[in-house]
Amino acid sequence: MTVVYGEETQKLGFGMMRLPRKGIVFDLEQIKTMVDMFMEAGFTYYDTAFVYPGSEAVTRKALVERYPRDSFTLATKLHTLIAPTAKAARREFTTSLRRLGVKYVDYYLLHSLMESNVGKYERFQLWDFVNEQKAKGKIRNLGFSFHGGPKLLDQLLTEHPEVDFVQLQLNYADWENKKITSRANYEVARKHDKLIVVMEPVKGGKLAKPPKEVQKLFKSIHPEMSCASWAIRFVASLEGILTVLSGMSNIEQMRDNLTSMKDFKPLNAEEQEAIRKAQRIIGESAAIPCTACKYCVKGCPKKIRIPEVFESMNLQLGNGQMEEAREAYRSAAPKGHTASDCIRCGKCEEACPQHLAIREYLQQAKTMFEEE
Repeated sequence: MTVVYGEETQKLGFGMMRLPRKGIVFDLEQIKTMVDMFMEAGFTYYDTAFVYPGSEAVTRKALVERYPRDSFTLATKLHTLIAPTAKAARREFTTSLRRLGVKYVDYYLLHSLMESNVGKYERFQLWDFVNEQKAKGKIRNLGFSFHGGPKLLDQLLTEHPEVDFVQLQLNYADWENKKITSRANYEVARKHDKLIVVMEPVKGGKLAKPPKEVQKLFKSIHPEMSCASWAIRFVASLEGILTVLSGMSNIEQMRDNLTSMKDFKPLNAEEQEAIRKAQRIIGESAAIPCTACKYCVKGCPKKIRIPEVFESMNLQLGNGQMEEAREAYRSAAPKGHTASDCIRCGKCEEACPQHLAIREYLQQAKTMFEEE
């Protein structure tokens, strides 16, 4: 029996990908405090994944071992990126259950489907596998996260009508983006009457600190409201949204999100117009739209810290901070891992959910920082 928790669910989900750390280890006590704040405010949805290093295990410690199983909902995912065989891919599911310390998951997703990898999910017969697990009661709701175009999304939802929900990258900056196709994908999902879980509503934190002109615009309307809350409220105001994931990294971010979403009200006409103005401003920005998911780093033979390189570039491209950009690049690109060390193999672009021309951007970084 399908147990979709409906559109009345509180529309804020806790993304467990960017959790706080002390050095290289998770800050478990801070994470527990954040979980407590989230639960006390009446929110229940937690999102993790097999490929988020350490995330499932720390979710068990901070949440599963401390709260009754029926008081929260868990989402996790199966990704073929690191699975060499069908058997290895299927094993991700049982490993996730063990790491989380649960007998079932409320929401299970095939992870990061797009044109470059959808065939692997078919070859490994993973659709059959997850449907079998749902029939056994180990999966309550079945879905997939998606980073492709509307044509493929329409095909997948037509071929797999059993899907209960779909997870899409939606935010106001990417709404009309021709590569991300946020709006078009949203409309396809609604055409198929699927509930939507929103990922990257703040675009990996980029919309928490948008261009200064956007910040000034938002503050002129709501001086007390953070820029991140504008981004989350934009997508939460859309029809058919199950929940909006926020990858919160500290207590302050948790507090801000709870303040804006506990008594959620959709954007009014004045706020919608402000969003449209912000979209126009951001559309004119030269900044690289990287969300720092780090999928590109895992397969890079030169171990170039691509998101950090792009972050340093954006200090100059987005804010004109040339000296700060050079200093940041020196930290981001130590000897042997610079932009000029790129061998243009393309593995980064195959893994990138944003479909960025990473090799060209690295060439641009080389010109900006290494040919002075």
